[in-house]
Amino acid sequence: MDLSKYDGKLVRVTDRWKETFTGMAAYAGCDFLECEYGGEEDGIFIENSLIYHSQIVSIEEIEVHGTVELWTEHLILRRYRPEDAEVLYRSFGTDPEMARYSGWNPYATLEMAQKTVRKMIESYADAHSYSWVMDVDDVIVGTIGAYDYAQDEIEVGFSVEKGWQGRGFATEALRKVLAYLTENEGISCVTAWCAAENKGSRRVLEKAGMKLVRTEKDGLAVREKTYDKLIFAYHAGERHFKENALY
Repeated sequence: MDLSKYDGKLVRVTDRWKETFTGMAAYAGCDFLECEYGGEEDGIFIENSLIYHSQIVSIEEIEVHGTVELWTEHLILRRYRPEDAEVLYRSFGTDPEMARYSGWNPYATLEMAQKTVRKMIESYADAHSYSWVMDVDDVIVGTIGAYDYAQDEIEVGFSVEKGWQGRGFATEALRKVLAYLTENEGISCVTAWCAAENKGSRRVLEKAGMKLVRTEKDGLAVREKTYDKLIFAYHAGERHFKENALY
């Protein structure tokens, strides 16, 4: 069987010991596995489990929709949990810089954070609502989500805690989410926006493969300031980023 075709797909694998693994598959070629693990054949990773080709009895792609757990090189994109509210309040809600270019701070108080997290968890019943936290070794470093699905289009937004910015996490998460939304969920167009002065967010959008499609002059009012609003879009099948341009 050709295991490479399952790379980046949600699969269910049964091995010769009748153990079942379900999750996002990451293909690993012979050369890599021989160098890193001493193996002599290819295989796939399901989360932290490596299953060699000869150990696989069956593998099938499974159709899962909504906010499923996604893995990247450095991140786990997982669903919100009730206990996340206090962490998000401390890390995001108490920092005014987090809302500098959006004016939106859903974690400004502990009560608001708890309400927001409950809303996110409730939204998982909707197959076209997507909300993840970015998790690095059980530490929440950011959030990413896609909302307001309509007419085969959805809007994506993200945020990274200030102490974790500049490490490429937002770009890594956005690339994964764009691929998931277009390839697994079949959504044709994903949009995003940022203030023209928000150079960090613009850089993330561009590195992830999104294209600037429109500028709304003075289209964004945040408190007493007005910014030009930059509108970006990503369409199914597009891959404009360079694989080594994470940071």
